[in-house]
Amino acid sequence: MKIEALSVRSIITNRDGVHNFIAWPSVARLRNGYLAATASGFRINHLCPFGKVVMSVSPDEGKTWSIPAIVIDTPLDDRDSGIVPFGESSVMVTSFNNGLRAYDAMNGCTQEKEAGAYYEAYYAMMEKKQDPERYSGSYYRISHNNGLTFGEIRYVPVTNPHGPALLPDGTFFWVGNLIRNDSRGGLACYKIRQDGSCEYLCDIPAVEGLVSDEPHAIVLDDGTILVHIRMENLPGQPRIFTTYQSESYDGGRTFTKPHSIGISDEGGSPPHLICADGTLISVYGHRQRPFSIRAAFSRDRGKTWDVENVITEVETEYGDIGYPCSVALKDGSILTVYYASDDYPANQTFYGFADPERPVRRYTTPVIRQVIWRYEEG
Repeated sequence: MKIEALSVRSIITNRDGVHNFIAWPSVARLRNGYLAATASGFRINHLCPFGKVVMSVSPDEGKTWSIPAIVIDTPLDDRDSGIVPFGESSVMVTSFNNGLRAYDAMNGCTQEKEAGAYYEAYYAMMEKKQDPERYSGSYYRISHNNGLTFGEIRYVPVTNPHGPALLPDGTFFWVGNLIRNDSRGGLACYKIRQDGSCEYLCDIPAVEGLVSDEPHAIVLDDGTILVHIRMENLPGQPRIFTTYQSESYDGGRTFTKPHSIGISDEGGSPPHLICADGTLISVYGHRQRPFSIRAAFSRDRGKTWDVENVITEVETEYGDIGYPCSVALKDGSILTVYYASDDYPANQTFYGFADPERPVRRYTTPVIRQVIWRYEEG
């Protein structure tokens, strides 16, 4: 496939603030025609207590974006940010946190003295004013006026980076990692109704020796549900970071065993699926040098894939990039959002989540970028 990147630029940043780490974006077209991009913003680090879900909108196909507004802000670290428009003027925004596991892990994990003191002061105030366990899990909020106002936070059993898929009957098919009050692990599938009720459907079969994580689903016009899954090896094994596919032909009640779509073991993940003019497109981040955002294409409803097509290379010294999400523009091009380090001064660096037994990794601060691109056979 021949790809032409028309433009690449940063769209959600907080250059002048200390809370300038922004990552894990999603994008969609609202029912009023505007584009909306979400992200986990106002953070200090990859793991910190300050993450909150923000949303920016574009009235002009990605040429300009509004200042990000906060949509979800629990006392814990709100991570990822899915967005799913539905109905006449409604939109769901999703997120999750690891609850007290992240809270406990943060104690002593930072190698930066000032940041550690900052975290501890926040936790001390949170413990006095909030019950952090109450907010642990995966959750969403719904707006019925294209994102102007949002309702209460509701909880669901599973999480994934970009949210659920909309089913023809107006309910949501949500596949993800189990996170709240459930010890089974792996990927599970639920139907979520607009009143907040959940119906368990099935588990997606595990693949021996691999970890299934961070899936995304798309519902085809004949009712088939395709799920693309981030697949990694177990600790201590040779590096695997790729994308597998699983299919359901009965409305999500059962799924096939996940199988490779042809991306190399180090080809990349996590994936996001869209359908544009009858072509399925799965976009993913490639975290081996040269770092890049890539796409896989299928013209036969997911039976075969043309993989490893580079949309744009990402110039950065640290491979914490990606989580791309795409939307079709009115002129036939594709807009993809992702996160990567921006051109901050060299002294504006922060410590990553560090294992005390290994060297600390340093990297510049991620922001949300967009690439607008076209594709054609070639």
